[in-house]
Amino acid sequence: MTSYPKEKIKILFLENISDVAVKNFHKHGYEQVERINKAMTEDQLAEAIKDVHILGIRSKTQITKKVLDAAKKLQAIGCFCIGVNQVDLKAATKNGVVVFNAPYSNTRSVAELVIGASIMLIRRVPDKNKAAHEGFWMKEAKGIFELRGKTMGIIGYGNIGSQVSVMAESLGMKVVFFDEAVKLPLGNAEKAKSIKELLQKSDVLTLHVPGTSNTKSLINKNTLKYCKKGAIVINFARGTVVDLEALRAAILDGHIGGAAVDVFPMEPEKQGDPFQTPLQGCPNVILTPHIGGSTEEAQENIGEDVSAKLFNYLETGITFGSHTVPALALPPQEGGHRILHIHNNVPGVLSEINTQLSRNNINILAQYLKTNDDIGYVVQDVDKNISAHALHLLKEVKATIKVRMLY
Repeated sequence: MTSYPKEKIKILFLENISDVAVKNFHKHGYEQVERINKAMTEDQLAEAIKDVHILGIRSKTQITKKVLDAAKKLQAIGCFCIGVNQVDLKAATKNGVVVFNAPYSNTRSVAELVIGASIMLIRRVPDKNKAAHEGFWMKEAKGIFELRGKTMGIIGYGNIGSQVSVMAESLGMKVVFFDEAVKLPLGNAEKAKSIKELLQKSDVLTLHVPGTSNTKSLINKNTLKYCKKGAIVINFARGTVVDLEALRAAILDGHIGGAAVDVFPMEPEKQGDPFQTPLQGCPNVILTPHIGGSTEEAQENIGEDVSAKLFNYLETGITFGSHTVPALALPPQEGGHRILHIHNNVPGVLSEINTQLSRNNINILAQYLKTNDDIGYVVQDVDKNISAHALHLLKEVKATIKVRMLY
């Protein structure tokens, strides 16, 4: 049992998060679960979050410093998606808010769609489909190919990129990849020495990199020149990674043979909103509304994954998988009370904690510490009889950000 009554813990889920997560919280005894099907603006969320302990979001909701500063009771944010770039992680760290996500749960869904798009594009199905709908019979084999024997180029060999690699090889493709980090190739995949080398070899190019300043317009007017004539470009990563105007020009002049794009620099806020992109009307182009991970299986997996991480933190103090508070995997402690202490990472904090507890004859049954560049996370298991006094003393420690009696 947690020290703070579960029925008083307020949980807010935005953006139509999977029913699995809601049911899991109810099953664990958390009654105050509010679920909203859309994102909120910064001002709306800053008002709504004041008494919220747990926030669940997907990719549209932006968690800014203003929102975090208004969230005085917020313990953790669950990003029910693979990314966390929608959260101001620096502000969350400063406020001692744990941020979790689900980096692996929709891997298969995205990888399958990449392979499906590759087949459709290399067979020029979008054009033939359009013609058939318009009553024109376009049966031809010229410029139509099999994937077998072609080369799949993967930029970003992480969870999704490596899964695409395995699936592409199973179809008889050669695989070449590029990643800034050292990655062990799977199967017969080969690492390219540079992006230029990869582009020159690839019949199908697929991108699986985060949206950062380093990857902005990674594929642009200049890099597209290195691509093979007729190559296929697939972007299911982040909308800023490809210069869409440059891609449009390369498609229209025949240098690029087609494209599948699922993510865009600016995306509508809600279902049914108008949408524009330079790629509209281009031949052999598949445009999808950010659905790479939108399968029922993926959303259920994400709901299970993130809700489990939130439970672990709420009920045991485990922060494994956190992007802000240092990650600690903790064993349960029988016969004691557990206190969580988050503080600014400055010299002397642990010494002060131990001095205060020792001076007041408080017995420490177990103690765990981990730090990152900004903050430290100390978990104290102390004697039950004096845990309330210990909690008071820890609140008085200099550089304290948050203290919570767990159980």
